[in-house]
Amino acid sequence: MTTPIRLGVAGLGRGFMLMLPSLRRHPKVQLVAAADPRPEARATFVAEFGATTHETVEALCADPSVEAIYIASPHQFHVQHVRAAAAHGKHVMVEKPMALSVADCQAMIDAAREAGVVLLVGHSHSFDAPYLATRRLIASGEFGKLGMITAVNFTDFLYRPRRPEELDTAQGGGVVFSQGAHQLDIVRLLGGGKLATIRATSVRLDPKRPTEGAYNALLTFENGVNATLTYSGMAHFDTDEFLGWGGELGQARDPEEYGAARAALSKLATPAEEAAFKNTRAYGLAKAADATPGRHNHFGFLLASCAGADLRPIPDGVMIYADAERRLHPLPAPEVPRAEVMDEFHATIRDGVPPLHSGEWGKATLEACLALLESARTGREVQLHHQVGLPQER
Repeated sequence: MTTPIRLGVAGLGRGFMLMLPSLRRHPKVQLVAAADPRPEARATFVAEFGATTHETVEALCADPSVEAIYIASPHQFHVQHVRAAAAHGKHVMVEKPMALSVADCQAMIDAAREAGVVLLVGHSHSFDAPYLATRRLIASGEFGKLGMITAVNFTDFLYRPRRPEELDTAQGGGVVFSQGAHQLDIVRLLGGGKLATIRATSVRLDPKRPTEGAYNALLTFENGVNATLTYSGMAHFDTDEFLGWGGELGQARDPEEYGAARAALSKLATPAEEAAFKNTRAYGLAKAADATPGRHNHFGFLLASCAGADLRPIPDGVMIYADAERRLHPLPAPEVPRAEVMDEFHATIRDGVPPLHSGEWGKATLEACLALLESARTGREVQLHHQVGLPQER
């Protein structure tokens, strides 16, 4: 019988809300405790799970009922909270981006290694079943050598309610840390992990949102694969139109809701009003989705071009465009949303399976985020030095 991970949650904010449908239903996890400074969030957690709550992450880390901690606190607190968890012998899953500097990533890796605990970085969309299936198809060799990857995603990310620090790049704001981490992680997965160089440009068009709202990037891998990435979080167009209006979280989208984020934002006069409005979407004040989506998560349009076929991951599987056929490589609908995240965490803790999304992997993705920003700032190609391959290729 599978023994569930006794999980504590550090931070009951938006990241937790997005993972909550999986945490509620996954048989390999049991929510036993949480920490959050907001009393309404703690009260809701106790009512829903009958579990212990704490005002501080340090108290959560000291809780003997907790075996592992999911760190969903703001980016800038990740290194402090990982160190605290490791010091108390707790396994750790930390949200992306892992940290805001390579040095902090390494400090987290060192703390976990010294404590003998597992460190996993997620959720990122490279956990999603269609991207994992695409990687398996590439690795099978059935379609020949991978040559290039094209990834495009247009959203209104920057116009959803934000706290002031989320619009400050120095504090981890903007699209590169929060959204580029997803796209870079996916492309690293498909390309084999080891990036060599990045050349990028970024865009800031709205002085009221003073951070990177969009970017273009050209990546080269050590194995000769190249990739082009485009992400806009300030778009009016939505790439979900290319995916049958299947949303990023697998949900059905209504195209008639066009412009809803900007319309809501236009009613808020000050940063304080915007931050307060964002708080209404947090756990304890808003209801988290519970229904299982009919389709898998995704992160926009992507095409992996091999010698014998183009492979396009979509919410229902992988479209294969080969020499003489066009067909769907189907995937069964998810029973638990984002189940792959806890599957990997559980397999690493219980069975010692080397994780894909290790601390070293998360550090490599963060390095790529920083290189993208540096290249956009300087106009120069940036070399990468902390990249790692897939577990079976290391």
